[in-house]
Amino acid sequence: MCKDRRIRIIVGHYGSGKTEFSINYALKIAQQGKKVVLVDLDVVNLYFRSREKENVLEKSNVKVISSSIKASAVDIPAISAEVYAPLQDEKYDTILDIGGDPVGARVLGRYNDILKEGSYDMFYVLNANRPETNTLDKAIGYLNAIEGVSRKKVTGIINNTHMLKSTTVEDVLKGQKLAKELSQKLEIPIKYIVALESVAVKLPDNLEGEVFPINLYMREDWML
Repeated sequence: MCKDRRIRIIVGHYGSGKTEFSINYALKIAQQGKKVVLVDLDVVNLYFRSREKENVLEKSNVKVISSSIKASAVDIPAISAEVYAPLQDEKYDTILDIGGDPVGARVLGRYNDILKEGSYDMFYVLNANRPETNTLDKAIGYLNAIEGVSRKKVTGIINNTHMLKSTTVEDVLKGQKLAKELSQKLEIPIKYIVALESVAVKLPDNLEGEVFPINLYMREDWML
């Protein structure tokens, strides 16, 4: 994580696990004693957004900036001007949790004047168990569409192939195979291999990318 650029943009398909990764990623950076801001820029999906875990994050010294107007009684898809501060202030490690698919990625166009090539990493979260991204052609199609709408280039691939709490080593390795094909085809490195802590310890040592154990913050205990 230390080699990642200060601004990290997290994109991918709905259900890929972008938000779960973003939360775990922010918490791990904060554990290193850094000043971390997690910006929830999902103005599309009404459920499973990082803003819902604001209390958990801020207890661990991760500042959360939401895309909604907090004073409102309803959830308005408006973007706070606060977003500009951590993008411009180099004292902050900034994570942008973007809404799913190309529709969600459109919001990045607002920050074209700041997000110059070389100033950010954009990580494409891949879940090979999602029917929309379970083949090389489909995965490339989504990645290209997100790049086209956002006018940003993906700099790393995250294998986050899962079945929530039922995820197995086989699921992760299935995703790793697809991630490797995608990496070789587009010449984009695999950055992380995400898995529940109980699964991560069972993964082979020779996988391309860094194994990234996570906890599930977006799934309550009663959820499967």
